[in-house]
Amino acid sequence: MKKCASIVLFMLNITFLFAQKEISGFVLDNAGVAMSGVNVTEKRTNNSVSTDINGAYKINVKEGAILVFSYSGFSKQEHDTTDSILNVFLSEGGGQNINEVVVTGTRAVPRSNTTTTLPIDVVSFEELTSTGQATFDKALQYKIPSFNTVQTPVNDATSLLDPYEIRNMGPSRTLILINGKRKNLSSLLYVQASPGRGETGADISAIPIDAIERVEILRDGASAQYGSDAIAGVINIILKKRTDDGSVTVRTGITAEGDGEMLGVSLNNGSTVGEKGFVNYTLDFSKVNLANRPGKVDADGDFASFGGTISGINTLADIKSFLAKYPDAQNINGSPQTAAVKFLVNGGFVLSDETQLYYNAAYVYKKVNSFANYRTPYWGYGEGVTLNDLPYLLDFFGDGTAASYKGYHPTFIGDLNDYHASFGYKSIKNGWNTDASITAGGNKQIYTIENSHNRSDIQDPNKINIYRENSPIFFKPGGASFNHIVGNLDVSKVLSDKISIGFGSEVRTETFEVIAGDKASWDGFGADSFAGNRPEDSGKWNRYNLGGYFDLAYDFTKNFLVNGTVRYENYSDFGGATVWKLSSRYKFSNDKITIRGSVSSGFRAPTLHQIYTQKSQYSFVPDQGVRVSGIINNVSPQARQLGIPPLDAEKSTNITVGIGANPLKKLNFTIDYYNIKLKDRIILGDEAVTSFGTVAWFENSFDSRTSGLDVVMNYSSLVLGTGELGINLSGNVTFENKRISPVASDNFGATLNALMFTSRPVTKWILGANYKIKKFDLSLNNTYFGKTTFKQDGLHPNLRTEFTPKIVTDLGINYAATEKLTVTLNVNNILNVLPEWKFKSENTSGQTILNDPTQVKSQFNLITFNGRYSQMTYQGYHFSQLGTLFSLSLIYKF
Repeated sequence: MKKCASIVLFMLNITFLFAQKEISGFVLDNAGVAMSGVNVTEKRTNNSVSTDINGAYKINVKEGAILVFSYSGFSKQEHDTTDSILNVFLSEGGGQNINEVVVTGTRAVPRSNTTTTLPIDVVSFEELTSTGQATFDKALQYKIPSFNTVQTPVNDATSLLDPYEIRNMGPSRTLILINGKRKNLSSLLYVQASPGRGETGADISAIPIDAIERVEILRDGASAQYGSDAIAGVINIILKKRTDDGSVTVRTGITAEGDGEMLGVSLNNGSTVGEKGFVNYTLDFSKVNLANRPGKVDADGDFASFGGTISGINTLADIKSFLAKYPDAQNINGSPQTAAVKFLVNGGFVLSDETQLYYNAAYVYKKVNSFANYRTPYWGYGEGVTLNDLPYLLDFFGDGTAASYKGYHPTFIGDLNDYHASFGYKSIKNGWNTDASITAGGNKQIYTIENSHNRSDIQDPNKINIYRENSPIFFKPGGASFNHIVGNLDVSKVLSDKISIGFGSEVRTETFEVIAGDKASWDGFGADSFAGNRPEDSGKWNRYNLGGYFDLAYDFTKNFLVNGTVRYENYSDFGGATVWKLSSRYKFSNDKITIRGSVSSGFRAPTLHQIYTQKSQYSFVPDQGVRVSGIINNVSPQARQLGIPPLDAEKSTNITVGIGANPLKKLNFTIDYYNIKLKDRIILGDEAVTSFGTVAWFENSFDSRTSGLDVVMNYSSLVLGTGELGINLSGNVTFENKRISPVASDNFGATLNALMFTSRPVTKWILGANYKIKKFDLSLNNTYFGKTTFKQDGLHPNLRTEFTPKIVTDLGINYAATEKLTVTLNVNNILNVLPEWKFKSENTSGQTILNDPTQVKSQFNLITFNGRYSQMTYQGYHFSQLGTLFSLSLIYKF
């Protein structure tokens, strides 16, 4: 009996030991949002499951077991299993709001903004709208110190989208993502003498602000994570998912000069689709009228440029008489007239507890009207050619008499279509997160020239002039388009509370097309002001690439994290590139201080625009036959004969070291140092005289280095009276931005050097304050634009120009009139601060020039086109020249 009792007791103990119970529930963040991929582990065992896409879990455990809930970047929690239903709320380690969890910069697992190893700015929709700026790119200009963009003084195709950049690295070196997927480049290649020359970028101005939930800006090289173009950083635009809080916004505005009138209507709304789906959509209409800021033209300067001795046409007296009536020579420069329609939709549908479909799509149409320089009656039409030689202009742009002829103004019209769409599938099974997607995008620009002519003396077989007196005044010079299709597969898993991995691949095909213009636009001299694309320079080109990456993050302790990534990509046109990244973060003093840093290699593939763009104009040179001038591409016969090599990828080495601190509950700041070495930098060089004429070309020309400091500081929720005050200070300081190697060819002059390295502010700071009291929300922002230096084309080598540092102050007032209606008034540049520049001498010889008023006037005329661009000079400026802008918005919430 004793033996039997022992056996029974042993069996009871075994039964008790292995008794199982089922525990189930949901894991949510501190904002109530379901968290997928959370590890749920029975303590001191290998029994583990992960939450599904709805944050749900189910696990069988022993009686009395302890469950451990862990997720990188969030505080680990332990719970007993007394109840069979256990719902858990996880909080981030830093105690931040869930909106500050960032998905940019890592391929393994999202982290909070305090636990990431990289410097990331998070800008909310509310912060973007508080700037009062009409477009997304200009809103970033006044929120992110290292981000710069500004309108160019002579617009043409650039009026469709302005060049932008992070850390003075050009628009080509910042990667744009929408919901983590690569956005297509623009079809526009900047070829004018302005910042961004020789490069292209995505059209971020096309994205409606009302569709944006937040923007994550990674200020670090990220080629290893995302591939080409991410040398300077990444801008990831996260779209709204809201199914409630829909709104309609009516915006209007005007400058203090009474021009630039703006009117816009935007609708953002969302809804559930069935029981498990959602959709959020935005429709935006806007129109902005012309804002003109011409300078006063100097008669003596114009006489030196265009004058002669033909009475009634271009003597000094004729020029002075014309300018007495039209001091600005009827020139128009400033902000062009723009009309835009923008549509964006973002949605998803839960198929099961483990799978989800998602999608987003956007379409934008923009139409822009801008102007070339006004062709005055005394304008020169080539060496020794005057109006006397072109009498038909009196019929084209007058009533047939010289007295009635007032010149003409060529008009540039640009039509832009831009689209982007992604469709994807997410699943989570056994803790493995899988994301498969396909993305398509494109940008097409078609140009029109009006009020112009082709002055070429070309005759048909019957000896009748095709152009000159028979020239059309309306031209279609063609355009360009760019399209890509991108396939992504991304897999990640949190293996434990210490290790998470990610790996994946991307395949991308790109197509670039130069669209030929009508014959009259390119034949001979072509359309005056904007010649068309010649058929031999037009065509369609394609390439593809395949890449793969592996990412490993290891939390040695809750304070010490190391993250490493390696990537390989292979392009069909120039070969492969292998890049890597290693980053780390260490926290101490109870998480009040964080030290972080990264070192990485990167690359940027030459764009198809840079490889294949060729702009040519044929002319007859005595004893030399027909020669070409303009831009020759690197795969042309002319390039081979000149010994110009094909383009290769740029390579970079990025180093970032930073510190973040949260010394007080409401005070936090970060300071990050960066150093970017760029090898084989691609440039569009100066024109050079060759056996084929005067031409420019792209080449891997030299190495450069850019270093500086980013500072971000915030103090929130300071009680002041009956309201709350928040203060923020952020800044960017450039320590070094220069060429560090010889150039490959002698085609990189002082003007290009200035445009590339000194055309953006050497320092920029933003000091903002926000005060909430009752129904009012008041904001005041001061943006300091530091010194900018230029070496304009034509400027004496012993001189330079410097733009004076200025502070631009913006005021915003929000009034919640009712629960549904909000009225917003913004006054941008409330003190009407305008760009100012002055000459500076490089040496004693330069000072001698500055001591002579006659020489100073001559230099002024050279770089401002005789005063036409007196406020900014011909190559640009460091902030808007439009002055004070008033805008009023009415927001009605559904």
